Amino acid sequence: MTAEYSAHHLQVLEGLEAVRKRPGMYIGSNGSPGLMHCLWEIIDNAVDEAVGGNGSRIETILHADGSVEVHDRGRGIPVDVEPRTGLTGVEVVFTKLHAGGKFGGGSYAASGGLHGVGASVVNALSERLDVEVDRGGKTYAMSFHRGEPGLFKDSGEKRPDAPFTPFEKSSELRVVGKAPRGVSGTRVRYWADRQIFTKDAAFQLGELETRSRQTAFLVPGLELVIRDEREEEPKETSFLYEGGISEFVDYLAMDAPITDTWRIQGSGTFKETVPVLQPDGHMASTEVERECRVDLAMRWGTGYDSVTRSFVNIIATPKGGTHQQGFEQELLKVLRSQVEQNARRLKVGNDKLEKDDVLAGLTAVLTVEVPEPQFEGQTKEVLGTPAVRQIVAQVLRRELGARFTSTKRDDKNQASQLLDKVVSEMKARVSARAHKETQRRKNALESSSLPAKLVDCRSNDVSRSELFIVEGDSALGTARRARDSEVQALLPIRGKILNVQRASIGDMLSNAECAAIIQVIGAGSGRTFDIDQARYGKIILMSDADVDGAHIRTLLLTLFFRYMRPLIEAGRVFAAVPPLHRVIVINPGSKPNETIYTYSEQELHALLAKLRKANKRWHEPIQRYKGLGEMDADQLANTTMDKSGRLLRRVRMEDAEAAGRVFELLMGNEVAPRREFIVESSDQLSRESIDA
Repeated sequence: MTAEYSAHHLQVLEGLEAVRKRPGMYIGSNGSPGLMHCLWEIIDNAVDEAVGGNGSRIETILHADGSVEVHDRGRGIPVDVEPRTGLTGVEVVFTKLHAGGKFGGGSYAASGGLHGVGASVVNALSERLDVEVDRGGKTYAMSFHRGEPGLFKDSGEKRPDAPFTPFEKSSELRVVGKAPRGVSGTRVRYWADRQIFTKDAAFQLGELETRSRQTAFLVPGLELVIRDEREEEPKETSFLYEGGISEFVDYLAMDAPITDTWRIQGSGTFKETVPVLQPDGHMASTEVERECRVDLAMRWGTGYDSVTRSFVNIIATPKGGTHQQGFEQELLKVLRSQVEQNARRLKVGNDKLEKDDVLAGLTAVLTVEVPEPQFEGQTKEVLGTPAVRQIVAQVLRRELGARFTSTKRDDKNQASQLLDKVVSEMKARVSARAHKETQRRKNALESSSLPAKLVDCRSNDVSRSELFIVEGDSALGTARRARDSEVQALLPIRGKILNVQRASIGDMLSNAECAAIIQVIGAGSGRTFDIDQARYGKIILMSDADVDGAHIRTLLLTLFFRYMRPLIEAGRVFAAVPPLHRVIVINPGSKPNETIYTYSEQELHALLAKLRKANKRWHEPIQRYKGLGEMDADQLANTTMDKSGRLLRRVRMEDAEAAGRVFELLMGNEVAPRREFIVESSDQLSRESIDA
C-alpha cells in the first residue's frame, strides 16, 4: 500500500482475462461446484438446441484423463464469418464475452443461456478446449489454450500439455473431415485448468446424473447419456422420459397420494422496454411484447414435507424468484377461498390458512418459458422478471378454480380430501401454538415423566451432553460403568424397534421404544419438532458391530429421518464405531504388552502382516467381539465412549431425496424393489460378516 493513487494504478482487463482473474464472479467458486457449473454451461447449450427441436440425444463423457466431452446433435455452431468481428461463429462463441445467438436474434424462442458468457467462460478456464462442428457435410475443428486459439501438436492421444502454437495473424477454422449427409451437431471436449481450480475439484457423477435425470423430465423425448470412463470398467447411464413434469412429480413424491398429479398449463403476455440491436449496430430502447408460457404439475400426499422445484427455460431456480412467488401466493389465496366457502363442513371457525398449511405434503414442479428472462447473477438461481408473478398467478387461479368447481366425481372427491388435509394441518398448527403458549418449559431433568430406564447425566449444558442409545440391557451395564456420568446419558432399547417407514404416526407413538426416544430427546416429533428444545447436543447410536446391530441402527435412523430430521440436518446424530478385534502384542522382557484394536477384517489382516514383518508375536486366539456386552468397562470406555480415543461416524444428509428413496427401498411397503436390490447386491456381501 502506498499513499500515491493515480490513473496508472488502474487496470483494464481485456477479453477473457477478467474471467481468469475473477472466476468466482462467473462460476461461483473454483472448487467442485464451479467445475460442475462449467459443465452445465456446455450441456445447457446443447439442451437449448434440443428444446428448439434440434436433436434428441446428448452424450456426456467423463474421460479417464480428467477431461469431459459433450456431444449434441443440434444445428452445430455457425461456421461462417460474423461480419462485425471478422471471426468465424465458432471463435466468436468461445472467445468473446456477451456474444451468442440468444440475445433476441430469432435463433432461440426461449433459452437458458442469456448472458453470452457460458462457452467463453469455460474456454477461459480450460487448459485446453477442442471443438468440432458437423455442418453442411463437413466437420470443422478449432482448439484453444486458456482461451487463445491455436494449434496443438499432438502425438497420439490428445493432451493438454502438448506443444501449442497460437495463431498470430489470423485464426483458422480447420476442415478435418466429412460429415454424413443430414448430420449436424457439436462436440466440445475440454481439460479444466488446474491453475484455476483447486486440486480436489472433481466432476461429481451423482450430481451429473441427478441434473441429467431432471433435464430428461423437463424435456420429454430428449435422451441424455452419461458415460464415466474414469474407472477400469466404464459405466453408462441413460435418461429418457416421455411423461414430462407429471412423471417428475411422481418421481419426487415420497408419500402416499391424496390427489392425482394435476397438470396446469396456460400463458400470458406482458410488455417490457429492452435495448434492441438495430441494423446499424446500435442499441435502441424498444417496447416489445413477450409471451410467458406456464406449465405446472402438482399433487398432495399424506406426509408433511413439501418439495417444490421451479425452472425457467429448463434452468433450475433453487432460490425461487417471481414465478415461485406468484405460485405460492395464489395457491394460498385459492385454498383460503375454498375453505371459506366450505367453512361449515370443515368447522374452521375464525382461523385462517397459512402458507405452511397449504404446502404440507405438496410436491410441485413449476416451469415457465420466457424470452430473455432477467436473472439475478450469472448462476441464474433467482428469476427477477416482475411480470411473470402475475401471469403464473392468473393461470393458477383460473385452472385450479376450475378444478375445484368441476362436477366430475374424481375431481370433487380429491378436492374434498385436499381441503380436509389443509384444514387438519391448520388445526394441528393452531393447537401446537396454543399448547406452547400456555405451558412453560419444564426442566426435563427434574421431570418425573422421563422413562425409568434412562440413565441420565448430571450436566444441563446441551452443548456438552451426549445421549447414547444402547442396544440391549447387557450392554447397558457395561456402558454405565464406562461412561462419563457428568455429560453422557444412556437409554437402552430392547432389540429391533418398530419400522416407522411402514407404520402410521399413531402406531409409532404407541410403540414404547419410539415413544421413549422421542420423550427423552424432548423436542417433539414431525412438524412440531423444535431442535432448540433437544436436551442433548449429540445423539449417538451404539449397537453391536454385526448384521443385527446394523439393522437396529437402520431402524433408528429411519425414526430420526422421518420424525426428527432437523437433528440429522444439524449434524447431531452419530453412530458409534466399536472395534471388532483386540490384538495383544507380546513385548520382550519386562516391557508391558501392547493392546491394539482393529475395526474391520482388512485392518486386522494388515496389522498382523505388519507384526509378522517386525517379527512380533501376539496372543492367540485373537479376541473377536460379537457384541458390546463382551467388552469390559475399560475396553468400552477406551474404544467407544471416551472422547479422547473413540471413533464416531457422523450421519449426514447431503441429499434428502436420495436418503428418502433409500429408506423407502429398504424399509418401505414395496417388496419387489427391495428383493431386486438384495439380489443385485448379493455379490458385494462378505459371508464372514454374517453370524450363522
